[in-house]
Amino acid sequence: MSPHPLPSDGDAVSRRYQSLLAVTESISAHTNISELFKELPGQLRPVVNFDAVAVVLAEPEHNRMRLQVFETSIPLTNVPVTGDGGPIEVSPEGIVWQTQKPMLISSVRAETRFPEYMARIRAENINTLYSIPLTSSGRRLGAIAFGSVRENAYGDQDLEFLRQVAKQVAIAIDNVRNLESAAGERDRNQLLLDVNNAVASNLDLRQLLSAISVCLGSVIPHDATGLAVYDEQIKQLRMHAVQARSPAQVAEGRPIPMEGTPAGLAFTTRKTVLRERTDFQEFNAPFFKQMIQALGLRCGVSVPLIFHDQPIGVLSLSSYREAAFDQSDATLLEQISSQLAIAVQNTLNFERAKRERERAQTLLEINNAIATSLNLRDLLGSTSACLRNYFNHDVAGLALHDESTKRLMVHAMDRSDQNLFVKEGAVLSLEGTPMAEAFTLRRRVLVKNFTLKQFPTPEAKAAYAAGWKSGVHVPLVAHDRTLGVLGLASFREDAFTELDADLLESIAGQVALAVENSLQFRQIELLTNKLASEKLYLEEEIKTQYNFAEIIGQSRVLKEILQQVETVAPTDSTVLLIGETGTGKELFARAIHDLSGRKERTLVKLNCAAIPTGLLESELFGHEKGAFTGAIAQRVGRFELANKGTLLLDEIGEIPLELQPKLLRVLQEHEFERLGSSRTIRTDARLIAATNCDLEQMVSEKKFRSDLFYRLNVFPVMIPPLRERSGDIPLLVSYFTQKHSARMNKQIKTIPNQTMNALCSYHWPGNVRELENFVERSIILSRGAELQAPLAELEMDEAIPTTGEGQVKRQKFTTMEEMERAYIAEVLQQTKGSVGGKGGAAEILGLPASTLRSRMKKLGLK
Repeated sequence: MSPHPLPSDGDAVSRRYQSLLAVTESISAHTNISELFKELPGQLRPVVNFDAVAVVLAEPEHNRMRLQVFETSIPLTNVPVTGDGGPIEVSPEGIVWQTQKPMLISSVRAETRFPEYMARIRAENINTLYSIPLTSSGRRLGAIAFGSVRENAYGDQDLEFLRQVAKQVAIAIDNVRNLESAAGERDRNQLLLDVNNAVASNLDLRQLLSAISVCLGSVIPHDATGLAVYDEQIKQLRMHAVQARSPAQVAEGRPIPMEGTPAGLAFTTRKTVLRERTDFQEFNAPFFKQMIQALGLRCGVSVPLIFHDQPIGVLSLSSYREAAFDQSDATLLEQISSQLAIAVQNTLNFERAKRERERAQTLLEINNAIATSLNLRDLLGSTSACLRNYFNHDVAGLALHDESTKRLMVHAMDRSDQNLFVKEGAVLSLEGTPMAEAFTLRRRVLVKNFTLKQFPTPEAKAAYAAGWKSGVHVPLVAHDRTLGVLGLASFREDAFTELDADLLESIAGQVALAVENSLQFRQIELLTNKLASEKLYLEEEIKTQYNFAEIIGQSRVLKEILQQVETVAPTDSTVLLIGETGTGKELFARAIHDLSGRKERTLVKLNCAAIPTGLLESELFGHEKGAFTGAIAQRVGRFELANKGTLLLDEIGEIPLELQPKLLRVLQEHEFERLGSSRTIRTDARLIAATNCDLEQMVSEKKFRSDLFYRLNVFPVMIPPLRERSGDIPLLVSYFTQKHSARMNKQIKTIPNQTMNALCSYHWPGNVRELENFVERSIILSRGAELQAPLAELEMDEAIPTTGEGQVKRQKFTTMEEMERAYIAEVLQQTKGSVGGKGGAAEILGLPASTLRSRMKKLGLK
């Protein structure tokens, strides 16, 4: 920079006075030091050659000099930052303030005092420095320094002129301070009024802190505000409200250590803690360091809140700038703290009363909800909905102890986004999870911060991966029996308190009784359904039962089969009965059941060919309510019904291929799931399969699974057709004649030899079933004591070709009603519709006319 031209002596004096006058006018026109110094260098440079000017004010309470204004006309390497300063004794300005004497350094290069200070200004090419004390009305304010790039830049007249300027500047600074003090006093009084209004109108700690922060902002500029309240249960401060640029970095509700934090120090000492800059050596708590670094805070002040001579919390203000707060700010906060302490205590009392009301309301709602829920899923759903009003959890789960597996089974889950990390029906081990710990230790487990180090099991890893951060789990105990666990989880750390755990324990007592009632109701419902199903099956069995006291026959081949039955019956092995239609496979199945150790339990039967394919799976394994359209109630399947008993699957070759793997699983592992349920059910049912098909041929044709066939073919029993044991026909005919004649109230005493010979010589393609139907039809036709059999039917059947085109077939009947209806219709046709009287149908049939009319009405005959 080129030096300014120096004026002549006369001109110099004139200009100096003019400059002083201009400075005085500027001081009168400006109430802000920074605005004043934007004009001041321009007014002074025509008179005195300087290149930089700085105003430094003293802060004796901190033993520091603080830079307030810096103006320069030369480029600098490091521009000084307003507010920066150092201890009083390390700078010329500090010594000038102490001694109240100006200090001229004509050659900065030769100056040995203040080494760090001189090194900085030498680096900026300042070679002359003149520092003058700023004093007004006897008050020492600080110093003003003028610097020049030339050595010996100022003469005596320049120094005198600058001393006069310094006096004017001191007056200006004193005036500004007085104005600021008066304005500050007004602002502080207004602040106290605003705080009082905020305290009176807010009963929520978060809203209260927000209102206080807004009030303080105009008087004590700050960047973050925190309110911590003492928690009696954990004997620590707990963060209750935060106002900051990134409040997520400071989780509300998180405990604050008493040691190693400003808030803890303020609380324990009951004194205000003011620090101009962050000191991690003094405050070394990891929580504090993490929070300060995350928010970028540089200084702070913490004031204890004292109510009735007892500390209840701490109010903290922080700033991104160092030394942003002074003692006057701390004093003002102390004045506010007494009002704030009353407000905080009132708010805590209000919240405590509110929580008690919510707690009582929650208990009442849950009691009403569980009183009407007998289904575990509905029970948890209604309970979780009530709990959300109080806990604000993300996941609720109910797990019960499974006696068969000795593990916990998840019976119900409730999650807001339905993204379940563990499904209903899942089995949990009794170790390595909070649920397991709550069950085995029979006490509540509160997890503040979930870690895999504490719970390293796969189930815990799945929960962690799904976002679980904290939780509370309580055991379900009813009548001194631990039924399972009720658990809540959150995606936030430290989401539950000890008070929450207390409430959940109270709720768990009610839920445990409801679960016990639900389990008992479920057991009663299962038994009721089972008994109803057994009754239905037994009624069906009675209707279709041959009612043999024993298997009729004395032939050698039959005795061989019965010997096989007697051998396999006690073993519980799977039996495959193979025989033609009508050979009595069901009768042999009952014989196996009656000779086994399961004879006291039910023999459950299912004809696979008689059930539509779409319903067969439900018939075998059961279904839950709503599992498919039309499933209006829960149904117990045949495998579940036959538990500890025997299941006969007739016509097993008709089971579709897609259902065969599930059947194979039941045979091998003795477990299955109902349709619409993920809960595994175990069964101990012995299987007897029956078929008239060639299963081996079906396996080769890919119509039947080979693995299922080998699993069924453990002990095959080949039941011979009636034509291979014709010696048993006389015994069977006699038995059927006695049975059906007694039912029809007829006295059939003899069977003609011709009839018996014809019956023995016939090949009976329908086997025993066909023989019984023929004997029953013969009894209907018989009008005396002798059996009158329509042998012509047998002869005609023998004459009818069984293959070839244009074959003629005799009408076949599938039920007795069809056969009876056809026969009565034939007789009526012969009598031309005459029912009663001589030669009428009643006389031919050997029945009273009224009985025949009743029978005709039932059969739909006119």
